[in-house]
Amino acid sequence: MTIPTDTLSQLSGLLPIAPAVGPFPLLSFVDAVTRFRSEEVEVVGDENGALPLTISGQTVRVAGHPDLTDYHSPLGEDVSAIADDLTQLVTRGFRLDLDSLPQEACGPLAAALVEREVAIEIDEHTVSAVVELPGSFDDYLGMLSKKQRHEVRRKHRRYEDLLGEVIHEVHNEPGWAFDEFIRLHRLSDGEKGGFMTPERQNFFETLVELDGWRVDLLRIPDSDRAAATLFSYSDDSGIYLYNSAYDPELSHASPGIAIVGTLIEQAISEGLPRFDFLKGDETYKFRLGAEARPLYRITGAGA
Repeated sequence: MTIPTDTLSQLSGLLPIAPAVGPFPLLSFVDAVTRFRSEEVEVVGDENGALPLTISGQTVRVAGHPDLTDYHSPLGEDVSAIADDLTQLVTRGFRLDLDSLPQEACGPLAAALVEREVAIEIDEHTVSAVVELPGSFDDYLGMLSKKQRHEVRRKHRRYEDLLGEVIHEVHNEPGWAFDEFIRLHRLSDGEKGGFMTPERQNFFETLVELDGWRVDLLRIPDSDRAAATLFSYSDDSGIYLYNSAYDPELSHASPGIAIVGTLIEQAISEGLPRFDFLKGDETYKFRLGAEARPLYRITGAGA
């Protein structure tokens, strides 16, 4: 057991101090990631504020490898006990490397460490890409440049002309849709085709069993096959696009691009306030209306 059952139970009611960070700081997600990576977790803090950590050699990191975890944040409303425990670790010779922190998480934690005379540095090391969604899909299209608006509509029409009706489905449980997500991943060319190992499949199977995770897909008309799938998480704060796959044999119909548009439309229809492409500054995200959300790293050692 990576995180003891009693710890999960005691802290399960704590919410991230940073808003709009999806499932990533929650102990249920951290437990899934650290199980997948066979990492041990130490939770510091108390019932008012907690932070799960992993310790490798003399380096302390927030639990949840940054390649798999898009946001880190302390849980709860008070970082005092977290900062006390981190200060003790620094005093014992450990180095802090706390990544993927939105400003709302980085600010309070950094201030508490400085107050305890821990010498830290803060740098912006990456961004996430977030679209603030309007009330209708037409209004969303109006947010885009004329060229990009035309491109979204053109790719939608191309899909419709080549494959038939655009059928967007939402599946919130394991089953056929999840199986299609795995199948399409393994059809991919190159490195992506080898991504979905049995171990990674087990990881995604763990996630899809948790509340909030979903598979959205474009079903090929009159078939039991998907042209494209998106593996995401949604809650009241928005939808978080975690992974994707499409049928490479259908690339001429642009299903991978078409489904992003239909998922944004679906999110608006569900009344969600934002669409989060998560980490990465790929150009296509910003062409589709995203704004950069800076993520910070705190590093430090003893004064």
